[in-house]
Amino acid sequence: LDWKSKTKPNGKKPPAEEKKHYLEPEYTKVRVVDFDLKELVVLPREIDLNEWLASNTTTFFNLINLQYSTISEFCTGDTCLAMTACNTIYYWYDERGKKTKCTAPQYVDFVMSLVQKLVTDEEIFPTKYGKEFPNSFESLVKKICRYLFHVLAHIYWAHFKETVALELQGHLNTLYAHFIVFVREFNLVDPKETCIMDDLSEVLCTPLPPSPQQNHVTER
Repeated sequence: LDWKSKTKPNGKKPPAEEKKHYLEPEYTKVRVVDFDLKELVVLPREIDLNEWLASNTTTFFNLINLQYSTISEFCTGDTCLAMTACNTIYYWYDERGKKTKCTAPQYVDFVMSLVQKLVTDEEIFPTKYGKEFPNSFESLVKKICRYLFHVLAHIYWAHFKETVALELQGHLNTLYAHFIVFVREFNLVDPKETCIMDDLSEVLCTPLPPSPQQNHVTER
């Protein structure tokens, strides 16, 4: 009897697989840019590493916040009772380390408020010339990137249909790929954390093969 319960009579894939609409080629081939993102994230020779991490992290925060805002009306306490991505539930831990079960919109709100506070704090993200970065800077950037990854993963997992309906999947794919290439370049997020989206990362972080028209342009 066991084997029967695993394969549905109508031959459908199990629902977990079915849900990954974001892996369908018609979606993954939609990007806003078609060049190698690796070149965008490499540390420029004349720039201090912390400066580079600070400016990129701030940019990703703003872009991911914006991307989430496009679907936020669909992400409610009723639709998203927990902050989920694949088979993972993310819990929020407050400053004292107390674990809080919260809805996805609450979780994203905690993330965005915390990151906003950090990136606008002159003591942590200094903007004035000659001001030192704190010793804790790298660990804070890692924390920010881990949280931002959770938000991206939730958008794909719970709100990809709405993203497609808004025709924003190209923006989401490009933002996701750029972010993943960046955090890999500087080892900012533990691969154990990002592995739930590895199938997507694999597809999106590989530059698209050039189309015949592009070849034609470069030859001229």
